[in-house]
Amino acid sequence: MALWRAYQRALTVHPWKVQVLTAGSLMGLGDTISQQLVEKRGLRGHQAGRTLIMVSLGCGFVGPVVGGWYRVLDRLIPGTTKVDALKKMLLDQGGFAPCFLGCFLPLVGALNGLSAQDNWAKLRRDYPDALVTNYYLWPAVQLANFYLVPLHYRLAVVQCVAVIWNSYLSWKAHRL
Repeated sequence: MALWRAYQRALTVHPWKVQVLTAGSLMGLGDTISQQLVEKRGLRGHQAGRTLIMVSLGCGFVGPVVGGWYRVLDRLIPGTTKVDALKKMLLDQGGFAPCFLGCFLPLVGALNGLSAQDNWAKLRRDYPDALVTNYYLWPAVQLANFYLVPLHYRLAVVQCVAVIWNSYLSWKAHRL
């Protein structure tokens, strides 16, 4: 509980920094889980550079983009009723999620040194499956998130659920 209270205090004093660092940390954790539990690389086979890329993506892309999106979404659809939450989820999953995945996957490919042609081929191969998989998990999570969670905690809640999602995305993005 002391750790949670410290997190809440830090979030109150430095909301943007804490949200970005939380996203980066949990992206790194998701990659570590992917490498160790899904891909079974072992400690000697662990690709630390890959984990660093995912941490960097969390801090430099996912945290700012998703955190900013939640602020915009709250301005577009103010309120916390069930209908407001449903509207936010539909806009999030119908508009933001497809665009976000369409940016995230090629960004990982570029950071991993794929040529533009290989990156495009990988995006065409992986994007449809990633988007469908997104729809199995995120609509229910986001509906609860938008209805039950205050704005300044939404990114943290999503990133906690996203540890599993990040493991999947890391595996999908690094699969050749």
